[in-house]
Amino acid sequence: MKDLDGDAVNAIYERFLKEFMDLLIMVKMREGEASGYDILTYFHQKFDLLVSPGTVYSVLYSMERNGLIKARGVDRKRIYALTPKGETTIKAISESSELLQNFLKRLLKENTPVPNQLM
Repeated sequence: MKDLDGDAVNAIYERFLKEFMDLLIMVKMREGEASGYDILTYFHQKFDLLVSPGTVYSVLYSMERNGLIKARGVDRKRIYALTPKGETTIKAISESSELLQNFLKRLLKENTPVPNQLM
């Protein structure tokens, strides 16, 4: 039973990382520009998660289309950086982190109402 619990937690952990990959990429880019390879390495080293290049580049292209990041060509690769919109977005999320943490705590506790502002 213990292994099943660990497997379930690991599956949720991986789901969170993949679902919020754009947010994690923006957090990484607060440190400066990054290539797709840098992002792949970041996920592997920081979260012990091997992500396919196709997944990462798909997220990067989506973020670029949404105006959160911009790309420029350097040699034969693309280097990505946060745009002002991306910086504002990650700042707003960072400033709301306590609210989000409390939401998750309430969500996971039995019989605790979740505030309407987070639904």
